[in-house]
Amino acid sequence: MREWFTAGEVAKLALPGLPSSERAIQLRAGREGWKYRVREGRGGGREYALAALPADARAAYVAREMAALDVPVAVARIAAAEPEAEAAAPTALEQRDSRLAILAAADRFAEAAHLGRKAADGAFCTAYDCGSIEVAAWVRAAVKSVTPRSLARWRAAQRQGATHRLAVDKGAARRGKGILDTANRGDVKIFVLACLTRNPLFTADHIRDLVGGQFGDELVAPSGALVPLPPIRTFQAALKGWKTAHKVELTAMTDPDGFKSKYRLSGSNSMAHVRAPNQLWMIDASPVDMLCVDGRHNVYVAIDIFTRRLIVYVTRTPRAEAVCLLMRRAIMAWGVPETVKTDNGSDFVAKATQRVFAAVGIGRWLSDPFSPEQKGHVERAIRTFQHGCVRLLDGFVGHSVADRKVIEARKSFAQRLGEDVREALCVELTAADVQRYADEWVAKKYDHRPHEGLAGSTPFQVAAASRETIRTVDERALDMLLAPAAGKDGLRVITKRGIRIDHAFYLAPHLMPGTQVFVRMDPADMGRAFLFGDSGEEFLGEATCPELAGIDPKAAVAAARAEQSRIIAERTADARKEAKRLTKGPARLIDLTLRHNARQAGTLVDFPKRSEIHTTPALDAAALAAAPPAPPRRTVSPEIEATLARLAAEPAAETVVRPLHSLDTAKGRWLRACDLEARLARGEVLAADDTQWLVGYASGPEYRGFRMTYGPSEEQNPASAG
Repeated sequence: MREWFTAGEVAKLALPGLPSSERAIQLRAGREGWKYRVREGRGGGREYALAALPADARAAYVAREMAALDVPVAVARIAAAEPEAEAAAPTALEQRDSRLAILAAADRFAEAAHLGRKAADGAFCTAYDCGSIEVAAWVRAAVKSVTPRSLARWRAAQRQGATHRLAVDKGAARRGKGILDTANRGDVKIFVLACLTRNPLFTADHIRDLVGGQFGDELVAPSGALVPLPPIRTFQAALKGWKTAHKVELTAMTDPDGFKSKYRLSGSNSMAHVRAPNQLWMIDASPVDMLCVDGRHNVYVAIDIFTRRLIVYVTRTPRAEAVCLLMRRAIMAWGVPETVKTDNGSDFVAKATQRVFAAVGIGRWLSDPFSPEQKGHVERAIRTFQHGCVRLLDGFVGHSVADRKVIEARKSFAQRLGEDVREALCVELTAADVQRYADEWVAKKYDHRPHEGLAGSTPFQVAAASRETIRTVDERALDMLLAPAAGKDGLRVITKRGIRIDHAFYLAPHLMPGTQVFVRMDPADMGRAFLFGDSGEEFLGEATCPELAGIDPKAAVAAARAEQSRIIAERTADARKEAKRLTKGPARLIDLTLRHNARQAGTLVDFPKRSEIHTTPALDAAALAAAPPAPPRRTVSPEIEATLARLAAEPAAETVVRPLHSLDTAKGRWLRACDLEARLARGEVLAADDTQWLVGYASGPEYRGFRMTYGPSEEQNPASAG
């Protein structure tokens, strides 16, 4: 509420007892010596204090500008702590709270109008009876009018700590003692309440028929006497009282959602563990209560619990991409949060959302299904945005079914008249316009409005006063993480044709076929994709689609093949060199294998096994048949025996022994051929059998294979080297 006004502003207020022109206000201020100050800024001039105005004018201005005030929290807490309050009926407590709210409004009125107690109470009561004092609807419904004497009496009870005396309950003496409350020892009341839980829309006529069918045409009074079934008016009065007295219990049984939103105990300060900015965010989405030229949109809202700052993002459809873009706006504005709490919506639990949260290092906290009260801060923030900003925009369609019915009626009327529906509903804004207005509303209005959860401070003040370290990220790296993934999960396997994405093939010659990669698309160039390891933590390079990038496909494929050949040659150079060495070297692969097997065999010892001979009559017969026949016994004459003895006694004559080829292997045959050809080259004459063997061997495939591998035989024979 303002405290200083220029003469022109006082004249425009049109307060009682004051002139309506600026010059007349200046003259009267000079005559009466109103307190003033020099106005700051361009132009100067005088500003007059509110306290300098006449009492009637001050009272009228304060009554006009004073906002509705509920029962102060401290006053309500003291009143609820009184022992007598526990036994009071709900209607009586409502009367007490209405009187306490009026007392708080009267005290604020006196303070703002700079009036004494007696004058302030008189002016307040007059303004209240005229409807100039703005109070809650339930307060005015409970107290129609008020007098200064009533205010004094209520104020005295409050000072004495006896606010229970303000709880007026006119029906306390009769409540709970009617025939329907006490009939049949209370069974009738229980039966009626049970019927209401089954169908809250039962009328008094329905209930009377049901009670008559259950208990008969006569009920049992507390005295034991039988009384006729009460008339319909008695049932109507009883139902009205029971629905009021047991509204919480009935709501819990008939409307669980309504009970959770209105009566379920939620506690306070449930986020006391949040003690720094970016420790906990909450995000949620809701349809915007307005129409744009391109249809109805949705709004995503992120709120920082500690500072109560907001980020708003308007999007066409609720998808994971919208969640990621909201997070980008919030991260670039506030920094990286520790934890984000969401519900179980498909856009919040999508793989793309989970992947971004994991990549940036943000913890996720999911609320229980069908429990919006667990994220009440963001629910309230969305409601504040809808009521504070959207309501002012063209194309507003209302917040409730009743609001929309009125707007739909206007729409139908416009259609009947042949008018443009969008013109009738003032649909003129685009989604970009709504986003711009939302950003300005947050920056200029919401961030600078005192917040009850911040002890009267504004979100801007709390954020500015914090000295906590803010974790920032590189904007380009964040944009890369937010780039759309290919397909559902972004995983692709490279084939010999490239990477297939939406019926197009992207070439990545630096990666071998069979490699699994994670693909992110370039939003600005559909012909380019970024490749990462399947975990997303290793950048592997880029892939290009020639058709989409405007490149000649044949030239691109030829260049890709050349690059692939170069990479393969570079990677296999050492292996090729080693393979050639193994082929030309003295040790063959079979020799290496046999050498290893021989070493392995030498380390093993085969322990002897106990054995016994197994035989059968058939085996014995077969053994006799398989035995070699005994050599025939020859008889030798005495002359032959004498000759053999003489030859054995004589010394053996020297004989020429030709060495035989003990090892007839392929290598041995090749070396023999090399030796024979070397001897021929020196002019030696070979034996007939050697010549015949060499001619036959040289015409065979083995000789030609060795010659192609090792060259002419003269180079293989050491004897020919001299």
